[in-house]
Amino acid sequence: MNVMNFLNYLISGISLGSIYAIIALGYTMVYGIAKMLNFAHGDVIMVGAYICFFVMSGLSSAALPPFAAPILGTLVAMVVCTVLGVVIERLAYKPLRQAPSLAVLITAIGVSYFLQNAAQLLWTSSPKYFTSVVGNAQLTLFDGRLTISAVTLLTIAVCIIIMLALTTFTNKTKMGKAMRACSEDKGAAQLMGIDVNRTISVTFAIGSALAAVAGVLFMSAYPSLTPTTGSMPGIKAFTAAVFGGIGSIPGALLGGLLLGIIETFARAYISTELSTAIVFAVLIVVLLVKPAGLLGKTVREKV
Repeated sequence: MNVMNFLNYLISGISLGSIYAIIALGYTMVYGIAKMLNFAHGDVIMVGAYICFFVMSGLSSAALPPFAAPILGTLVAMVVCTVLGVVIERLAYKPLRQAPSLAVLITAIGVSYFLQNAAQLLWTSSPKYFTSVVGNAQLTLFDGRLTISAVTLLTIAVCIIIMLALTTFTNKTKMGKAMRACSEDKGAAQLMGIDVNRTISVTFAIGSALAAVAGVLFMSAYPSLTPTTGSMPGIKAFTAAVFGGIGSIPGALLGGLLLGIIETFARAYISTELSTAIVFAVLIVVLLVKPAGLLGKTVREKV
């Protein structure tokens, strides 16, 4: 095995895993607090990528400093996705707060298909080429034998910053503590004066903003943008959240990184066609050994 090839694949896997981790944070936060699976999350990623694409395209002819267009595009995408996430929660999920989990799941799938079909009507099904937010710059090491793209470095750095910011937010701020309280027991949190509905809305807003960031980073690495772009990354990120222990923020990071590394190595050393199947096979094995995920906690229900 060539060591430099191994390191290249490892870095690529960490980069891909960092994107999965950012997306998985949205799943794990919503599940941890609202105890529901938002399967429309992957399509919010797609919407964020489209918004950034159109903003960058519109500013391409303007005399702006370098990286101004990508930064503005990402910020606008975050704002739009934040509003979209809150609207989805208010219209689709809030009326089902006391409904059976199956009703919420079916609604989430319906919202996902609605967003995909709305994107096809608005922007057509033909793929659009997404320009990387950091260009094609590369870092070359060991006399050219190890190459790391700027997108890879940016993705890993953004993932680390987001994890540190989220950890600080949930541990130090009043809203973060309210989220943790709702995660433990929504009824008791409400009795203590916490506005549960507002807390859930803020959770959706944060998760959707992160989805926009993940969409921009994902499309910078894999530039073909279509209305179904977010489906597979969304499913894999959900897998990462389950892998690490859904409801756990560190679990989302660990699950995302491991998933990206396993998928990259499976694609490189086993089979491109079987890489996704291998990822899910590993997930099944992990859940057989640890049903709550790697960092998840088994909760016993009181009768």
